[in-house]
Amino acid sequence: MKSPATLALALLLFSLACRGGSPGSGPSLQGADVLLVTIDTLRADALGFAGNERVDTPTLDRLAAAGRVFDDAHAHNVVTLPSHANILTGLYPFQHGVRENSGFVLGGSVPTLATLLQEAGYATGAFVAAYPLDARFGLNRGFDVYDDRFPRGSDPDEFVIAERRGDQVVAPALAWWNARRGKPRFLWVHTYDPHAGYEPPEPFASRYRDAPYLGEVAATDSFLTPLLAPFVDGKEPPALVVVTSDHGEALGEHGELTHGLFAYEPTLKVPLVVWHPGIQPGRDDRSARHVDIAPTILQALGLEVPERMPGRSLLAPAQPGETSSYFEALSTHLNRGWAPLRGTLANRKKYIDLPLPELYDLSADPGERQNLFARERRTSRALRDALPGESVWPPPRGAISPEEEARLRSLGYSVGSAAAKATYIAEDDPKNLVDLDRKLHQVIDHYSRGRYAEAADLARQVVKARPSMAEGYEHLALALRQIERHGEAIEVLRSALAQGAERESLRRQLGLALSEAGRSPEAVEVLGALAQGEAADPATLNAYGIALTDSGRHGEAVEVLRRVVAKHSQDPKGYENLGIALLRMDRPAEARAELERALQLNPDLPISWNTLGVALYRLEGPAAALDAWEKAVALDPAQYDALFNIGLVAAQAGRPAQARQALSRFVATAPPARWGTDIRKARQILAQLGG
Repeated sequence: MKSPATLALALLLFSLACRGGSPGSGPSLQGADVLLVTIDTLRADALGFAGNERVDTPTLDRLAAAGRVFDDAHAHNVVTLPSHANILTGLYPFQHGVRENSGFVLGGSVPTLATLLQEAGYATGAFVAAYPLDARFGLNRGFDVYDDRFPRGSDPDEFVIAERRGDQVVAPALAWWNARRGKPRFLWVHTYDPHAGYEPPEPFASRYRDAPYLGEVAATDSFLTPLLAPFVDGKEPPALVVVTSDHGEALGEHGELTHGLFAYEPTLKVPLVVWHPGIQPGRDDRSARHVDIAPTILQALGLEVPERMPGRSLLAPAQPGETSSYFEALSTHLNRGWAPLRGTLANRKKYIDLPLPELYDLSADPGERQNLFARERRTSRALRDALPGESVWPPPRGAISPEEEARLRSLGYSVGSAAAKATYIAEDDPKNLVDLDRKLHQVIDHYSRGRYAEAADLARQVVKARPSMAEGYEHLALALRQIERHGEAIEVLRSALAQGAERESLRRQLGLALSEAGRSPEAVEVLGALAQGEAADPATLNAYGIALTDSGRHGEAVEVLRRVVAKHSQDPKGYENLGIALLRMDRPAEARAELERALQLNPDLPISWNTLGVALYRLEGPAAALDAWEKAVALDPAQYDALFNIGLVAAQAGRPAQARQALSRFVATAPPARWGTDIRKARQILAQLGG
């Protein structure tokens, strides 16, 4: 057994950028096609080949049986974007600079598997399933095709997940693969289904009613079958296939509901399978890391591995000093101001550097129940001293765009910026804040289910418990706005800003709340200060445009919104708001054109359908308008003005049944505080209709 001094010396190796291997290490698969599959949020123990008897994953099990399975594989991050950056660059997060899902973009000078294989003559394609891997974050470099077509636009609920199902990713990926035969191909396919919330499709929903997460895993296996089965069956020419996940899922272990808070094994340990007919199959218990994937692929293809890569080929013979790994979980530090979490994993000993440090022997205690920090001080010190100096906070952090923020909040991630403290104490340790994290999840859950009053009550508790944390104020204001308590929301947001919680999202929400409260000139003043310059974010510009048109400054609003659509032509939100502004200028034909552009980009936008209904009513009459309004309320039952319009126009157009149904729903569901006058009118019409 190594002495602590020897262990520390070995661990320092991963700080050195000199671990690149030479071509020819391991099997030679020169010119082979490459398929990389990453399954988001997949636990290492959630697969049949990992011994899980509750889940059915026949395709992945067959691939594993014919391939090399690495039973001790680990990620370096526990959130999506940095973890995929680790995989694609072969670098640790402190080397490539992407430390969290928000506020970071992979630098243009960092080589990736895609750029290196493209230079080697490969056709390169990527097909990703969810917003954290949007092309704007820089992982698209080197890909001839980067398909990130998931829904964009005006979600009525800020916590609706922006993703597409695995089969919707695999189908275009297969089409791309088949269309590029005859040239070496590198294909990356990312599926997102196991991510919370867990809503597997049938038949998996019924089959896994008591374990919906496993239902998502089983569904993912079925989605991947058309892609993976032909290789194992010998119906597709051999390719180098690598399957892994970006991180796991806690599922309540250690008090963590999902991921991103801690770096225990349920979220840090990942499955890893490497398959090719030329690779010896079997189980491999050596330590494997995400930074090893790129060198494994490059060396197998006979290509040079950049010297800066700290990993090594998993297919080459074992070498001394290669079992150490660095990991981190900085999301709550960056976004909430909690203590940063970094750690070292070596020889099955795991050190977690926090105000309350932890040391676990994973061989004897795989569940990480017994903290050995106090008992094994020398080992703890050696592992702590091996933490790379470059990994210390603060890392460089870019500005978070409001659109990033809205999408990432919809995925359950908190976003923002928290000032770093000189010293973190026990009360900043995430272990002591796990109940607060759970409460934040409950706030989001209540909000997503339309229980806005309950969400507001819980958010008030969060603010009281951690008054320095901006996230509590944001959730509280958002819930208050949904229940028409705009004055309270404005007070909450101004209180947060007064206490130093300075971030653009707070000011933007303040502007929106002021607009909703009928105080649009104040909203213009708040938002206008944020909307200047070429670097202004599209979500802020959209909010500013609406505030301007609410103030009657329609021409200025149109000018601002045209800036948005010119710069962000694939985002329907700008077209939607431009349509609203043009309609208020009594230019319905132009409004219709902009709204139709929005719906071409995303046909599931209730506000666009609602506004289009008004434009169509002016241009074409009741029939077309009623169809548009019906689509709006089908997508979002809370489109109360659309319901009311259906009732009024259907009654006038001689459609009493349609009018009665819409007005009855409107009377039963519209909030009286805002819609009281219209509710009384609806009741009068219902009485006339005999409803």
